[in-house]
Amino acid sequence: MGWMFRRSAADRVLTGVAGGIGERLRIDPVVVRLSFVVLTFAGGAGVLLYVSAALVSRRPAPAELPPPPRTSTTQAVAIAMVLTGVLLILRGVGVWFGDGVVWPAAIVVLGSAVIWTHGDEATRARRLAWMPRPIRDEAVSHRVRTLVGVLVIALGAWAFFSSNPPLDLFGDAPSAVATVLVGLAVIAGPWIWRLVRQVADERRERIRQEERAEMAAHLHDSVLQTLALIQRTEEPGEMIALARVQERALRTWLYGKSRPGGAGSLSAALDELAVWVERTHRTWIEIVMVGDCPLDDAVRALVHACREALVNAARHSRARGVSAYVEVEDDQVTAFVRDQGVGFTRAAVPADRHGIAESIEGRMERNGGVAVVESAPGRGTEVRLRIPRSHAT
Repeated sequence: MGWMFRRSAADRVLTGVAGGIGERLRIDPVVVRLSFVVLTFAGGAGVLLYVSAALVSRRPAPAELPPPPRTSTTQAVAIAMVLTGVLLILRGVGVWFGDGVVWPAAIVVLGSAVIWTHGDEATRARRLAWMPRPIRDEAVSHRVRTLVGVLVIALGAWAFFSSNPPLDLFGDAPSAVATVLVGLAVIAGPWIWRLVRQVADERRERIRQEERAEMAAHLHDSVLQTLALIQRTEEPGEMIALARVQERALRTWLYGKSRPGGAGSLSAALDELAVWVERTHRTWIEIVMVGDCPLDDAVRALVHACREALVNAARHSRARGVSAYVEVEDDQVTAFVRDQGVGFTRAAVPADRHGIAESIEGRMERNGGVAVVESAPGRGTEVRLRIPRSHAT
């Protein structure tokens, strides 16, 4: 199926067929569109070919808007000869609106192509070399090309009105309106389309520039300043803490990690908690959240219990990092704080140490929740916290 082409996702007026053919053949899509227009005058063959091409083509792939391909003189002559041959075949089989319509229309389309298509570099160089030296300029070349195209269009219009007497033509109002509209579309259509495309290009470029400016400002205010702080400190722990805090902030900004609840939500409180523990205890903290809810007394108690569990792990586990998983469900909020540290035996904890008994288990019970602490020497520690949502709302 190597003969199939992909419709254009960037250069499209209807379905992107002409743009896709132009990208595949490396010619200006305007030439392809005008070719379909010419064939449409030959008994509607252009419409049939366009629909057939749309059916056999592949879906467009997302792509940036590329510059229109240049059409060389050789390609232009080849396309003109192919179109002429196709028109003669259609004329021979009777798929024809009449010589007085098709051939003048072909001449008008040719003039439009002369005006609106871009030649390749070699063609433009030869055109400029043909001009006298004092007027060898791209703008002058464009004006000359426009003049030639207008003359060709005028010739086509003259041929059309010569074959179709104006009184007979304009005696049929619908035919007159259709003729004028088609003529305007063929002549001004490429200019209108390129104007729309230019506006889209400028808007897209403006958005890119705004995004670049925003990114540059954010990097200057965050990453670059953090790197400067890291260069001025000689303590490895401080370097790690600064780098970790900046990594968290950068990930949040890059991936658009915005919390639904914003300030005053469980997610915001846990993020602030993670940053504080990392700064204070130089321990890597990873928090994963599913869902979110507002802070009230019960949920705040769960946050405080998480804080105590994280601080205990940072102080005593000797683990390089601590992870916390928090899930907000319709009827409850559950949190798991885990480390892969040295672990401990609960019975060996001195009676005067109230961190687990009061700050975790007691706090959760007083607010209607449950706390379970599991640990063993050499196997790390896991703290499971749960509070019903009925207490949190």
